[in-house]
Amino acid sequence: MSPHRTHDVRLRPLRAADLARVVQLEHELFGRGAWTYGMLAAELGGQGRWYVAAEPVRLDAAGSQPLVGYAGLWYDGDVVQIMTIGVDPALQHLGIGSTLLTALIDRARVLRAEAVLLEVRVDNDAALGMYAKFGFEQLGIRKRYYQPEDVDAYTMRLELSHEDAVVPGPREPGDDAA
Repeated sequence: MSPHRTHDVRLRPLRAADLARVVQLEHELFGRGAWTYGMLAAELGGQGRWYVAAEPVRLDAAGSQPLVGYAGLWYDGDVVQIMTIGVDPALQHLGIGSTLLTALIDRARVLRAEAVLLEVRVDNDAALGMYAKFGFEQLGIRKRYYQPEDVDAYTMRLELSHEDAVVPGPREPGDDAA
């Protein structure tokens, strides 16, 4: 994957070396229901999975580029399921989540998926606003989906168009005559 540069972050494949930071962000973002290191490691290597990391283009004060966001999807051959999008809480106002979501949707198009599906907490207004901006439609509610908090989730779907990827068929003689 070539690096994307948007909102002062570069996207690259998520690596096993990133998992400690992802676990840290998971706990900050999702609390008791966060994924564990083992769950994330298994997910990262799972069939049909694709994960990206967002790191700042500029070095921080320590001279490193800490991971500031991550996202992943699962493709089953028909639709893409967004597994997660996480952004450092102190940086969520910078549009990094939108950059990550764009990368996931782009990947879904490359895979020629019919649609992108996701579940999002009903009380996550920022995420709901972002998904609506991208054209996701609410399908329904999954009661008590997020555990252990017993929080409901909206199921959402984005239909994908592949019109721009259509390759023209063979031309008949005289087709280009005007």
